[in-house]
Amino acid sequence: MTKKTKKRFIAGAKCPSCQKLDTLMLYFENNVEKLACVSCDYKETQTNDEVKAATKTPGDVIGVFKPE
Repeated sequence: MTKKTKKRFIAGAKCPSCQKLDTLMLYFENNVEKLACVSCDYKETQTNDEVKAATKTPGDVIGVFKPE
């Protein structure tokens, strides 16, 4: 039995390789985020360093709300 991968297209995104619009899809494979173009077979994988940079620590404060 094969596990079906859920793929989502990114509306308005342009492929960095073939420059076509609305051909990029985003999906997860083995808990790794991947990007692929259905037109030119362009593929990109997010590295562990990029994942760490995008993840915030729980102590990060965005703003403080002070009701009056």
